[in-house]
Amino acid sequence: MSHADAHPVPDAHGANLYATDPALGELLALYLPADLRAHLEPHLQRLGALAGGTLDDWAGEADRHPPTLSLRSRDGRDAQRVHKHPAYVALEKVAFADYGLAAMSHRGGVLGWPAPMPPAAKYALSYLFVQAEFGLCCPLSMTDSLTRTLRRYGAPALVQRHLDALTTQDFDQLAQGAMFMTEQGAGSDIAATAVRAEPDGDGFRLWGDKWFCSNPDAALAMVLARIDGAPDGLAGVSLFLLPRTLPDGSTNAYRIVRLKDKLGTRSMASGEIRLEGARAWLVGEAGRGFQQMADMVNNSRLSNGMRAAGLMRRACGEALFVARHRRAFGRRLVELPLMQRQLMKILLPTEQARSVLFQSADALRRSDAGEAAAYPLLRILTPLIKFRACRDARRVTGDAMEVRGGCGYVEEWADPRLVRDAHLGSIWEGTSNIVALDVIRAVRREGSLPALRAHWQALLRETALAPAPRRCFDDALARAEALAAQVAEARGADDRLARQAASGLYHATSAVAMAWEATRLRSPARMRLAQLVLRERLLPRDPLAADRPAPWIAGMLDPDNALDAADAATAVDTVDLLT
Repeated sequence: MSHADAHPVPDAHGANLYATDPALGELLALYLPADLRAHLEPHLQRLGALAGGTLDDWAGEADRHPPTLSLRSRDGRDAQRVHKHPAYVALEKVAFADYGLAAMSHRGGVLGWPAPMPPAAKYALSYLFVQAEFGLCCPLSMTDSLTRTLRRYGAPALVQRHLDALTTQDFDQLAQGAMFMTEQGAGSDIAATAVRAEPDGDGFRLWGDKWFCSNPDAALAMVLARIDGAPDGLAGVSLFLLPRTLPDGSTNAYRIVRLKDKLGTRSMASGEIRLEGARAWLVGEAGRGFQQMADMVNNSRLSNGMRAAGLMRRACGEALFVARHRRAFGRRLVELPLMQRQLMKILLPTEQARSVLFQSADALRRSDAGEAAAYPLLRILTPLIKFRACRDARRVTGDAMEVRGGCGYVEEWADPRLVRDAHLGSIWEGTSNIVALDVIRAVRREGSLPALRAHWQALLRETALAPAPRRCFDDALARAEALAAQVAEARGADDRLARQAASGLYHATSAVAMAWEATRLRSPARMRLAQLVLRERLLPRDPLAADRPAPWIAGMLDPDNALDAADAATAVDTVDLLT
């Protein structure tokens, strides 16, 4: 800290990203059982320290040295291999082996906890990890999601054959996962899948090309293909498990044609795959591949929302650090009114995403436990966070880069990597248009809107709100729900409003969640954030009206500000920004 104060270019490198984010620990007290929360505290502290230093260094090295592909051995044999930089391999070992991030949902024993951990625990740890390294979180998510889908739909013998390798923390025995879904003529349009599956004994042989395959050298991949003779459209698409190495030790018959030269996630290999009669095994029921893969994709979409939330938090933390420690015009940047405005525009969507992440994680826990009402809630929360948080991350990381100024545009700092990586979220596992339409599909087909309304009301019953803010909440929620229902009932005629409707539901959900959290934590600051979401995102506003002064903003952005003591003394239920 003394170096930052003494030097005109503040550098937060080496900070503990958990210790410098006290709101995360406070929120975990709401979303985790007390005993698990206490057990994870030292692991969170350690990972926060790693993420702010060693992991960040490795991530920068891996980003500057992308993987390469060799096709043959030096003596002329076909021997494809993806060469990963040692820094990336070191990151893999921390994520998969040390912390067991891909295994902790599936078995006990990870980090010394006797049972599988709930989603909120996995996402809390991954949220810290992704603040250092984004690219590797794709293989982590796919391994976790492939394991989940295989356990849910795979034949017992197939599950038994692969489960231990998918969930081990022995790095040398680990089987990473991938999903090969995208084709040149079948991106989001799964019904156009053209890869063939030819019956062959107890399995199938796959033929054709997959166009965008991340983690292409993974030990196992889930693949969509059409069994010979199957009908056109979605009804003819089936799901298969494709091993890189066959049971007899031979290499399976598919090739990595080339690796992609990507804007972001440079540390992690993505490639094109040519299937040349590769052996694969059917997962679940033939002809229901899309429905079964959807479970994997939805789980991965929630992980994608987590990654966007983590990127925003890292960018926000960097911007706040610079603003608090850099001086210009005789004052610290955080004291300047325009900078305060910009920082609030960074902070608000960052906190929205974090709250919706933990709400979604809890819905996943309840759904997996068999609670019937939780599934339609999860079914809409997942595309909501994937749609809005991933869009917000692009803007937040860019605005945070601007706070750092010219240094933020230099690759020695983390800002450019955050900006580049943030753009993936709006494309991977469905572009924002596709995911917005999926929100409407959940409203139309899954009964998700009544489930979301019931969830809002359950949270509001436990929330302290003065009468005027409560009326504003009720009105905004009703209008957001009405727009989504209108788009769903139009059955395609009003699809142009799908994005607007999805944004409305997301903002409503995040506002309610943060107001509930504020009440439980007795936090006036969080209640102000909840009400700002309504005021800035959902209520009618005159764009040319002068904003009212908000002296409390200084205390929220700068913990050392004297306004903090007065702010802390304010009762939660008297916070009222909505009159």
